[in-house]
Amino acid sequence: PSIQRFRAVKAGVSMFSQQPQDLVVVAGQPVTLPCTIPGYHGVVLWIKDGLALGVGRDLSGYPRYTVIGDHGSGEHHLRIQRVELMDDAVFECQAVQAAMRSRPARLTVLVPPEDPVISGGPVVSLRAGDPLNLTCHADNAKPAASIIWIRNGEVLNGAMYSKTLLRDGRRESTVSTLYLSPSNIETGQQIICKASNKAVPNGKETSVTIDIQHLPLVNLSVEPQPVLEGHPVKFHCSAKANPPVTLYRWAKGGSIIKEVSGDTYEVIVDHSFFIEPVSCEVTNPLGSTNISRNVDVYFGPRMAAEPQSLQVDLGSDAVFNCAWTGNPSLTIVWMKRGSGVVLSNENLLTLKSVRQEDAGKYVCRAVVPRVGAGEKEVSLTVNGPPTISSTQTQQALHGEKGQIKCFIRSTPPPDRIAWSWKETVLESGTSGRYTVETVNTEEGVISTLTMSNIVPADFQTIYNCTAWNSFGSDTEIIRLKEQESLPVAVIIGIAVGAFVALIVLMGTIGAFCCTRSQRNLKGVVSAKNDIRVEIVHKDHNAARENEEHTSMKQLMVSQSRPQYILTVEMLMHTG
Repeated sequence: PSIQRFRAVKAGVSMFSQQPQDLVVVAGQPVTLPCTIPGYHGVVLWIKDGLALGVGRDLSGYPRYTVIGDHGSGEHHLRIQRVELMDDAVFECQAVQAAMRSRPARLTVLVPPEDPVISGGPVVSLRAGDPLNLTCHADNAKPAASIIWIRNGEVLNGAMYSKTLLRDGRRESTVSTLYLSPSNIETGQQIICKASNKAVPNGKETSVTIDIQHLPLVNLSVEPQPVLEGHPVKFHCSAKANPPVTLYRWAKGGSIIKEVSGDTYEVIVDHSFFIEPVSCEVTNPLGSTNISRNVDVYFGPRMAAEPQSLQVDLGSDAVFNCAWTGNPSLTIVWMKRGSGVVLSNENLLTLKSVRQEDAGKYVCRAVVPRVGAGEKEVSLTVNGPPTISSTQTQQALHGEKGQIKCFIRSTPPPDRIAWSWKETVLESGTSGRYTVETVNTEEGVISTLTMSNIVPADFQTIYNCTAWNSFGSDTEIIRLKEQESLPVAVIIGIAVGAFVALIVLMGTIGAFCCTRSQRNLKGVVSAKNDIRVEIVHKDHNAARENEEHTSMKQLMVSQSRPQYILTVEMLMHTG
């Protein structure tokens, strides 16, 4: 400076009254670098990074550059209309004839970042349950931009960023990545990326809207519930989906209902809707969601497991299984046909050590309260030895054709039936005056011994009816008694007389009852001792006959059945 002052004094000129200063300017703005040399009328040069921009005021090589000011007053200011990054340099003002140089002035050009950009914006879509990764970049800034993320007015922490120096060696690009967990995001949220540097202290920002896509969220309603079988119901399938629903599909029990395509299904229900669910499948571009519902249908009993008739051996157990379905809950009752006794209230009926009298029809009945009832009948057949039931004394007319019948119950059916008397045995066909015929009925087998011409000896003969099967045998002893023939007129007379006697008897009983009532009113009360039970033989011949019948039958079967005659006399004592 002392040399410059010396030279200036020697030249008879003044010093710099204004010199360029270090400046910081934002690209695009104008800037003026001052240079004033009072009293100097020589050539002034502007130097940029050591290179002259032109001679004097001729800066034709730099259209944006102009030297302004009053030349006569020594003003040689450098005006840059729109500062660009290339203007970032060191400038000097030189007075050539005076050999003076201004102090070097650093012009620092700041470049704001370009508008920030969020990858995938302005709407970022992701599937529900996936995390969110947002990337924002702010490019071509000098200095490098700073990036912050904002949601609902609050700055989000935890973002990672990186800077990249561009080829010009001056500008930089900044990239910031924000990670948000699935629990920390909601659809419809707006997230802002804000980039700033010294050129734009208030920053530039952009935003994205979060669009969380998900499979359809489905709810299936059924109205009304419960409903009686045969009445209508309405299914409504409401769905929330992003992207929107593209298809509804209905099914029942796994079978597609082709005639329905919307979100509503109306139908008349039957019992099958109770066990076969109705399903609604809703589809959007991400996939499908299926939901199903059963209908609470009230219906009467329907058989689920049909009981089967059984044939079991004597002494074995018999187990019947009967299953019903019904709604609301039903009641099951097992009974034997003809009996009012409840044997079971369960699906299973177990009969222990069955006897032949257990054979018969059994009914499984189910009742659904206030809805209906149903029943199923099955048979129990008991395998055992034959059982013969016949009148031990049968009648025939002398000289006429006579018959003796033997009724046989047998499961399995009898292998053999034989009639025997004296020294004769006949199973079937005809032998002399005798013919044996066997007829099968629903109740059992009837075997008939027919005699073509009854003779007196037939009334003295003892007849045996014997039946066999694989379980054993049974025998019945039958006698033939002569039937007395009466004229028709006598028969009619007897009938009339019996009718008259009945009327008289009823009158007598009525009078007797009145007398007894009057006695009781007088304090006479009959005691238990007034009834005496005696076992007596009224007919000794009949008793002897019965004893012979029993002893003979015992010879025919290994297990005899004792026969008794019980005569009860009730003797009324008048005191």
